[in-house]
Amino acid sequence: MSASQEQNCDSTSPALFAPDAFSRLGEGEFQRRLAASAGAAVVLFSAPHCGACRAWKRLLPQALADLATAFYEVDVSEATGVARYFGIFHLPTVYLYRDGRFHAELQCEARPEAIRQAAGQLLAAPAQDEP
Repeated sequence: MSASQEQNCDSTSPALFAPDAFSRLGEGEFQRRLAASAGAAVVLFSAPHCGACRAWKRLLPQALADLATAFYEVDVSEATGVARYFGIFHLPTVYLYRDGRFHAELQCEARPEAIRQAAGQLLAAPAQDEP
C-alpha cells in the first residue's frame, strides 16, 4: 500500500478488510512480535488448504476493526513448533491477545456480529490461562 493509500485508510476502508490486513508470524518471531503489540491482537492459526480459515481471515478484520489493533496469521504447516506448543489440532483456531499476553480463545459462529459479540465479551472478562 502506498503512503497516500495508507493515509486514506479508516475503519470503513475496504483495504482494512482484505486478508492482507494480517501479518504473518513464523517460528522465530511469534513471542517477540506479540509481546511488542499494544492493545488487542488477533492470532489466526490456519493452513493453505483450509477453506474455513480463508473465510475467517476475511471476517475477522471486518468484525473486529474497532476492537483489535493488530491481526496475525500463523501457517501451522510452516510454524509446526508453534502449533505443537499450543496443541493446535483444529483449524481455524483464533486466539486473542491483550498487550502482548494471551487473553482468550475465540470460539463462535463465523458471522461478523457473532465474532464481534464474543470477542467483546472475552476481552471484557479476565484473561484465561494460556493453553
